[in-house]
Amino acid sequence: MAHDCLFCRIVRRELPTHIVHEDDEIMAFLDLHPILPGHVLVIPKAHHVWFEDVPAPLAARVVECSQVLARRMKRLYEVERVAMFFTGIHVPHAHAHVMPMHEIHDVTSQAYLGEGLAGFSAPPPLPQDRMAAIARELSED
Repeated sequence: MAHDCLFCRIVRRELPTHIVHEDDEIMAFLDLHPILPGHVLVIPKAHHVWFEDVPAPLAARVVECSQVLARRMKRLYEVERVAMFFTGIHVPHAHAHVMPMHEIHDVTSQAYLGEGLAGFSAPPPLPQDRMAAIARELSED
């Protein structure tokens, strides 16, 4: 793990988060600045900056967890589609975003472009009680 990496600190329980899944190799938790309610990040616990550096078996664990969460999201949010994509842009620790899609453009970068093409705007955080309720819903089988 990297000492100052935000996600490594979450794995070490140095920062609070709403965990929806955890096992010996991966962790899934709610995005602090969700594009939409239910937006989950799935990370390998081991520090890998780029998704292409994540060993294939570990990447498969991330994808498998994302698929389980996607099925739950479809049921909970009554959506036809759930998006899953890897990034490592703002936090240099490979992570997958898993998000229910209510509209076809829900995962476009427009949600982040309030300041124009050269800027970055984090979507507003949800209230903590709403985050806790979403985490409980997504943690249940």
